[in-house]
Order: sequence, then C-alpha cells, then structure tokens
Amino acid sequence: MSEEIKRVKRELMYEGTILKVYKDHMQFENGNTAEWDFIHHDGAAAVVPIMEDGRILMVTQYRNALERDTLEIPAGKLDDPNESGLVCASRELEEETGYRSENLEWILTLRTTVAFCDERIEVYVAKDLIPSRQNLDEDEYVDVKAYTLEELKEKIFDGTIQDSKTVAALLAYESKYLRK
Repeated sequence: MSEEIKRVKRELMYEGTILKVYKDHMQFENGNTAEWDFIHHDGAAAVVPIMEDGRILMVTQYRNALERDTLEIPAGKLDDPNESGLVCASRELEEETGYRSENLEWILTLRTTVAFCDERIEVYVAKDLIPSRQNLDEDEYVDVKAYTLEELKEKIFDGTIQDSKTVAALLAYESKYLRK
C-alpha cells in the first residue's frame, strides 16, 4: 500500500519547545493529492514504579491540553533525541517521585497517536525503589501517591485514568508480571 502513497513536500508550520508541526503534501497513485498534518516529537520514557508492598507510585499533575489534573505514571521527554529511554525513565522516576532504582526493566514501546504523530514512549518497570529526593522543574507541580493495581484498574475502567501510556503500561505490567 505504501507504494501508492508518496509525500512530495513537507513544510514546517510551527516549532515549539517539545514538538514540530508540519504540513505534508501527499500524492496518490490515482493522481489525487491531499494535505496531511504531521507532528514530530523527539520521544519520551515512562516508568511503572513498584514499591516493596506491591503498590504503584503514581503522579498527579496539571495537563494544559485537558485543563485539569491527571493521574499518570511518571514520565518525561528525552533530553536529547539520542538519549536512551532507560536513562530518561531513571531520571524522571527520581525527579517526579523522589525515588530511584537500579532495577529498571523495559516492558513495552508505545506510539501514542500513529495517525499524525511519531511520538515514541519507552516504558519501564522499576523495582527495589530507593528513597531519594524529588527534583521537579521550576514549572512542574506533582503530587505523588501509591495505589494498588486493583485501585488503578478501577480508575481506568471508571474513566478517571484516561492517559494512554498509563493505561497501556499498567495493563502490560499486570499481564507480564502478575498473571501466571
């Protein structure tokens, strides 16, 4: 199918602090043309932090796009497009929760919105958490609280948790580590 579709031009329409928005001019085998939106994101990493008692550390923070607080797993953008997901996840874990871990394991890779964005999020599970110090950015306000997986699944299925990386990561964690 991809042989039937060709991008003939890409125009940068906007460059922000975390993304670039392009207008792609597309041509199809039948002669038709179209303009498609494309958003580039350098990537991110996220982490499911598991406490010794099995509860999961979650963060609540304000999300401008939704104009409300959201409950999510800790996550953040790569500092550099070539930064490893593991390094980013480790940093974000400590910055947002005040815990660090030397036991992070990759669990899955997400592509958040494949229809128009190339964002890639590497998700890790962190065990053997070591108390450290929260180190938030100047414009970052994060509350941290531990939940059982059952509490979090209830919040997924009642619509409280809608963040796709969080939903996918928590259900993948359960599937990989808790189901036998």
